[in-house]
Amino acid sequence: MIYRFRIILDNDTEEDVFRDVEIRETDTLEDLHNIITQSFGFDGSEMASFYLSNDQWDQGEEISLFDLSDDNSARLMNETSLDSVVHEAQTKLIYVYDFLSMWTFYVELAEIVEEEEGYDYPNLMFVQGQVPDNAPEKLFEADDDDTFNEFEDELDIDDYDNLDFDENWN
Repeated sequence: MIYRFRIILDNDTEEDVFRDVEIRETDTLEDLHNIITQSFGFDGSEMASFYLSNDQWDQGEEISLFDLSDDNSARLMNETSLDSVVHEAQTKLIYVYDFLSMWTFYVELAEIVEEEEGYDYPNLMFVQGQVPDNAPEKLFEADDDDTFNEFEDELDIDDYDNLDFDENWN
């Protein structure tokens, strides 16, 4: 079977920048990495990772290009077939290229079709938009979670006589 993916650059411009590609379901994530870098005009020499994702595009398990872990336990692109991580129930991946620039892409399985004779795969089907010269800036924001307040210890800091400084002094 052939997987058809839409790969969308995460950017804040008015113009959508995406590529539609076809690739065999038995190809590896490294093969998908190669078609993504080529179709967006990158040389492919930078570190990259795929992340499993849910419908809200939350970043899950990492599958990297190279194993940089101390215990050689990282899941690698060249050892991971597409059909082992993407299927009808799991259609989304996040792809990050060049960890200094943080080019981020949303990769979504759009369709599964029969392989056609006479076509070479992977295949770049459609191109929309120009890739900007620099990666879009990323804003790293924490979730707005007000459940923790470091000052909620029920101490009256204005009542100096009962703060027990001597008793609790290190």
